[in-house]
Amino acid sequence: MSDSSSTSRDVTFLRLNSLPMLLEREIESMILDGRLSVGGRVNENQLAAAFGVSRGPVREALRSLEALGLVELLPNRGVFIRRLEIEQVIEVYGVRAALFGYAGKLLAQRGDPVVLARLRAMLDDMSAAAARHDFDRYYPLNFEFHDYVVASTGNSVLAAQYRGLVKQLRLYRAGNLMTGNTLELSNEEHARMVEAIAAGDAEAAFRACFDHVESGKERLLARSPAPASSAEPQEKSA
Repeated sequence: MSDSSSTSRDVTFLRLNSLPMLLEREIESMILDGRLSVGGRVNENQLAAAFGVSRGPVREALRSLEALGLVELLPNRGVFIRRLEIEQVIEVYGVRAALFGYAGKLLAQRGDPVVLARLRAMLDDMSAAAARHDFDRYYPLNFEFHDYVVASTGNSVLAAQYRGLVKQLRLYRAGNLMTGNTLELSNEEHARMVEAIAAGDAEAAFRACFDHVESGKERLLARSPAPASSAEPQEKSA
């Protein structure tokens, strides 16, 4: 009798505590794929109705997303999808560059042949896509490459912080900001990263990875609209 009661309590605990996490992932997906617009107000009642839950788990999920920097709570106004200003984008890129540089340094120090082989295979795939100027193919490979570099360090704190910054930047990069020979330039930078990691040169790997993110920032800023005045809302990236 007591075992059955304990099992029931455990199931209830897991159900109640996993629901906000599931909602967090779903709402995050809605934000990052554009179903919830940057700068738009989040209607808790509509979300709760859509998911068939009460407002409590939705509110808890939104608090977690606020901690990730994807939404913001404005007093007496409600919850809004965060809109990054250009100054914030530059700050996020700076931290991202430092973290990615550190990831490259760690991989060079580890010298894992399995990781290196995988990086080279991804580099070949990206080279083929870049030669065709195939952004739709290149973009997911590029994302996978960066994430694999970070994940392969074995440093979970580094990976979590890096991925959080990438998600924040997706609030700003609403469109395709890589065209023409930009893909080839980007992949040449990837090749320098892989060469430094393969050589076991930790400092060169740090610099190659750091510079790659900094170059990505410059490419983004070159194609972004000029900052809007404080009196008018910022336009979305095209």
